[in-house]
Amino acid sequence: MGKLDNPIELQKALGGVDYPTDRASLVEHAKKKGAKEEVVKELSSLKEDRFDGPDDVSKAVFGKG
Repeated sequence: MGKLDNPIELQKALGGVDYPTDRASLVEHAKKKGAKEEVVKELSSLKEDRFDGPDDVSKAVFGKG
């Protein structure tokens, strides 16, 4: 989708998230984990607002699945 092209960076940023969750919570969690700026920007720009698990987030970010 955007500038983020490394699924591993995304999953590192999301480690420990309690699902289901929303976009704002994902962004906050990623910032607390010290995620790279491109990860935070990508999460902030997601159209979806509910995620049932990490696969949902990956699909939303990378458009696969």
